[in-house]
Amino acid sequence: MNKTMTTAAALLLSLTAGTAFAKVSEVEAAKLGDTLTPLGAVKAGNADGTIPAWTGGLISGAEAPSKDSGRPANPFPDDKPEFEITNANLAQYRDKLSPGQIAMFTKYADYRMPVYQTRRTAAYPEKLYGVVKKNATNAELVQNGNGLKDFDTVIPFPMPQSAEEVIWNHITRYRGGSAERHMTTIPVQADGSFVPVKMIDELVWPEFLKGGRDAKADDNVLFYYLQQITAPARLTGTALLVHETMDQVKEARRAWVYNAGQRRVRRAPNVAYDGPATGVDGLRTADNLDMYNGAPDKYDWKLIGKKEMYIPYNNYELMNPSLKYDDLVQAGHLNPDHLRYELHRVWVVEGTLKEGERHIYAKRTMYIDEDSWGASVIDHYDGRGKLWKVAEGFNVQFYDVNTPWMAAETLNDLDSGRYLVTGLANEEPQFMEWDKKASRSDFSSAALRRIGR
Repeated sequence: MNKTMTTAAALLLSLTAGTAFAKVSEVEAAKLGDTLTPLGAVKAGNADGTIPAWTGGLISGAEAPSKDSGRPANPFPDDKPEFEITNANLAQYRDKLSPGQIAMFTKYADYRMPVYQTRRTAAYPEKLYGVVKKNATNAELVQNGNGLKDFDTVIPFPMPQSAEEVIWNHITRYRGGSAERHMTTIPVQADGSFVPVKMIDELVWPEFLKGGRDAKADDNVLFYYLQQITAPARLTGTALLVHETMDQVKEARRAWVYNAGQRRVRRAPNVAYDGPATGVDGLRTADNLDMYNGAPDKYDWKLIGKKEMYIPYNNYELMNPSLKYDDLVQAGHLNPDHLRYELHRVWVVEGTLKEGERHIYAKRTMYIDEDSWGASVIDHYDGRGKLWKVAEGFNVQFYDVNTPWMAAETLNDLDSGRYLVTGLANEEPQFMEWDKKASRSDFSSAALRRIGR
């Protein structure tokens, strides 16, 4: 057991190891918004004072709204790093880093982490806090933890009692309800060279479609996802459509692709697990996008507990339109001059590939931010048990719309020295469009054909 685990988390683990509980009592749920935040994080700060109390997060009205194509301005422009973690002082901080983060220091002599004051900015729209509290007393796991029932919109388990519940909180976390992103995916070679792959993706929950959720048409649908590649020319027109299901064991994810070269739409059952992704130069599997996605059924999951950890947070500089991709992307890793890390509490869960299952990752260890439920760091191990890839999600609060998400995410291959960065939009004329009014028909195979044409 990790020596930094809190006593409370250790007790939780001893009570729940190997068990998937679900709903809590009304008395327990009353802690949400009281001693716990409305999303289930510990509201109080830590004993050292290095993690402050949560006081509501950074919400709409707290700062002037952004007028720059969905890019919120940095609300903390005067913040300076309190210190930097380097190879010279790594031993002092390694207990608050993941093995993957430590491996980045080992591989790259110039690697460093600028650490800033911790700011607990994560917040949701007020109307969703009641939904989360209702889920706490109603939602349950089904299919041995691989599906949900009696769940509404976001965060089924704000007071989780198993690893599977923590993972489902990440999968179902709020990302604006209806959002369109204009962004790049950049496979970076070991020498730092790269060719950006530009795309538009759209993510919509049925509750946020025109007319809202339809019990029949949206049965078992968690969200709809549409991705269109717009550059380079060799990939232009390629498109992906996904109907993400809440119970992927009962009904597998529905996916279709439009291949611009073949000019046809086809079902794509391999858009799941370790199936290949398009435009990533072999660096990412289908379930690496958004740090982790899809059915958790291939792994045996274990709740390790909670710990304090340095994770990417409030990375507004990664959305700064005055910066170019060349300013951010360099050999080995992103330019630390424009990154921000903070000390936060995270849930730690570990997934080990089940006997008889196949996946290129034999083990994953996830570090999930307690305030937003977003996976912030994931370490990936190969079939020999060797640490292979490390993913980081560069958290940011889109305070105009009360939505925690990421400015970008990275996936570093420790063997090859290559990495993938997804989500940057500094050189794009627009970035995020929130509250887009979409129809269910916009996420049909017929719509995919129209996009291709």
